Amino acid sequence: MHRINRKYSDIYKSIEKRRTSLNESFMKVAKAINSLSGSSVDEESIKKHRASVEKVSRLVTPKEDVEVERFSVGNVNCESVRKREDFNPHYAILYAHGGGYLSGGLDYARILAVKMAVETGFTVYTFDYRLAPEHTYPAPLEDITAVWEHLTGGLYLPGHVFLAGDSAGGNLVLCHTQKLMAEGKDLPKELLLFSPWTDMTAEAESYVTNGDIDPVLSKEFVISAAKVYTGAEEGLDDPKYSPLFGHFKGFPTTFIMTGKNEILIDDSYRLCDKIKEAGGRAFLDVEEKGWHVYQQSPVHIASNAIKRLASHLAEEINERDKNNE
Repeated sequence: MHRINRKYSDIYKSIEKRRTSLNESFMKVAKAINSLSGSSVDEESIKKHRASVEKVSRLVTPKEDVEVERFSVGNVNCESVRKREDFNPHYAILYAHGGGYLSGGLDYARILAVKMAVETGFTVYTFDYRLAPEHTYPAPLEDITAVWEHLTGGLYLPGHVFLAGDSAGGNLVLCHTQKLMAEGKDLPKELLLFSPWTDMTAEAESYVTNGDIDPVLSKEFVISAAKVYTGAEEGLDDPKYSPLFGHFKGFPTTFIMTGKNEILIDDSYRLCDKIKEAGGRAFLDVEEKGWHVYQQSPVHIASNAIKRLASHLAEEINERDKNNE
């Protein structure tokens, strides 16, 4: 009996060792993909980085049985992703990709869009918002506003749309939600955030504590990207750039996922605290072995993270249905 237990114990240890090795390998790949980290943000480096991101995006996007359709909202190119069968037509996710407001597009967004569509059963909408330095603030905010109004102008009720975003995309959906609140407009059902960039001042303690272990981002890159996007040297604590310093009274329920090994982890902790202090509901999911937007990688911890996200959404919808009975 002891030998059988030891046998299975050795098997589990071997599996866990391989998983750890895979995670470490993909952390190195993530660093290579995000080649702008720690370097100057100039025109040539941005151009190379964009090409690298799009190339790798096509390689790591899951090969699932989904329907992908392209469409436009004004001058904004968009895409919808949904399962071919067993999809839920009543709810949708509007997802804004990351990339420091400098890179990314529909191919890049499709990585997480496919994963979310398959696990949740919802249609996931992505959009190709304008990027800096060609287009600075508020161009991306104008683009997400246009797509939001398109979706909630007849396709879905605002309360049936989840707003999702990773990194800079998380910044964008937070700013968009605070804008909706300021204008007294209907809000999304909930926000789903992956390693959101909430504070552009880069003054959080985690920039120091995790500076040497973050495989994706560096403080130098974050500061440079913020300046390129905003065109500002000072005033980065303005809520229009750093939503962490905005108002959260009446803010929608927010589900935040972050990795223990990233310099932006304090952005997530502080956001969660701000929402709760204002009387709102916020959930924080911290992956001990995770890095910045680790959910994009084809690894075990990423798959589990998306499953946890889908489980949370199912619970939220079931609770809503009970309350409406």
